[in-house]
Amino acid sequence: MSDWSQLVRELGQLGSSYDVLRRKYTKRLYNYTKRNVICYYSGWLQKPELGALCAVNDTDKNGLMTAINGLDATKGLDLILHTPGGDTAATESIVDYLWEKFKGDIRCFVPQMAMSAGTMIACSCKEIWMGKHSSLGPVDPQFGNIPAHGVIEEFERAYREIVDDPRTIPVWQPILAKYPPAFIGECKKALDWSNSLVAAWLGRNMLKDTEGSQEAIATVLRELGDHSVNFAHNRHLSMKKCSEIGLTIKALESDQKLQDIVLSIHHIYFHTLSSTPSFKIIQNHNGATFILQAQQQIVVGQMPQRQQVAGQPGPPPEQQNLDVPVPMEPVNEEL
Repeated sequence: MSDWSQLVRELGQLGSSYDVLRRKYTKRLYNYTKRNVICYYSGWLQKPELGALCAVNDTDKNGLMTAINGLDATKGLDLILHTPGGDTAATESIVDYLWEKFKGDIRCFVPQMAMSAGTMIACSCKEIWMGKHSSLGPVDPQFGNIPAHGVIEEFERAYREIVDDPRTIPVWQPILAKYPPAFIGECKKALDWSNSLVAAWLGRNMLKDTEGSQEAIATVLRELGDHSVNFAHNRHLSMKKCSEIGLTIKALESDQKLQDIVLSIHHIYFHTLSSTPSFKIIQNHNGATFILQAQQQIVVGQMPQRQQVAGQPGPPPEQQNLDVPVPMEPVNEEL
């Protein structure tokens, strides 16, 4: 007979029902493909009030280090990605790290959405697996919600109209006055940075053996990075569209068993993010997990409230109680 403490340890090892199911299906994918599996999930759809905290940032590197530790890198990596995007510098650092560990032998699976910087990560892989329901997004840099390309486009239009007809100066003066000093230059550098990263990553991996690779890369950059082509940063680009612009796209529907496993993983992650305080999860097929959670703050004389502590990972799975849904309160955050 097990005593109390032994039972507590055993319950901790089993984890919550969410933990058990995530481990079950990621392990099933590993058994099917014989490749390492890492799930990289953000809960921005479930907890939009957390804003930029759900985005790609430097904290995610710690999560990937946790998930990669102990893996046999010679087996390659299947990265299941669901993210709204995020910081370009963090994205570059993450891609460099994954490249050094797996030497480009990475397949990216997008069960639903990998937007903005998530699309950049996908473009760094050797191929992208999508379903008819999956979407990538434009990679044009944003300042706040203002597209860098749009700012440059507006400035160039103002210049042309003022040169052609100086009488337009009073019209354009209040518009251009809203931009702080050096803002146009920062927009140009942000565009050059993101385009140069995507071009380099495509050239060294996904499109390196493509005939006319430079022209193919230029087409992808125009379709993904030009705001005048995409019109909106949150535009959803389908599997068909991504294939048409030249990315190496594999259809999940071409392997029904693979699709079933990947979508099962996707659904259990959605259940976890919807029903627990977790808002970001990075986990491998062996169960090594990095979770960021909304923490509870208790103030004497007040009801408990939910407050996000940025960059603070939740406890390891064996110390979590993720079975109890916890309501989220909005967080005032300057983004």
